[in-house]
Amino acid sequence: MTTQGFVVTHAQDAKFERGLRSFFEYRDLGMQQATQGRVTASVIRAAGGHEFSSQPHMHHTEFQLVYVLKGWIEFEYEGQGVVRLEAGSCVHQPPGIRHRELGHSDDVELLEVVLPADFKTETVDSVNP
Repeated sequence: MTTQGFVVTHAQDAKFERGLRSFFEYRDLGMQQATQGRVTASVIRAAGGHEFSSQPHMHHTEFQLVYVLKGWIEFEYEGQGVVRLEAGSCVHQPPGIRHRELGHSDDVELLEVVLPADFKTETVDSVNP
């Protein structure tokens, strides 16, 4: 039996901080430390009072999953077009897929899981190369 990497986080202890995008707040779920950097997981929510802006980009990942907990969010994906995700929707964003966010509800809340934890984001000219 091992307890190495065991982690629990609770909603009442949640701390949301600004992160990659100024119009979102991020709650780290402790997976990066628990997995020695193999995985990161966050709850992401809209940050009130910040103007939305999104450029076409791609992430250098091995795996990325987004699950909508609350509200809605719209993306444009390379080769897929516009995709609207609502509470209960889930998307696997394949490694390197070009995309951009088109908009989200004021109450949007997402669960995001990414491998590796220390992934890079690259701005691209457009969603469709």
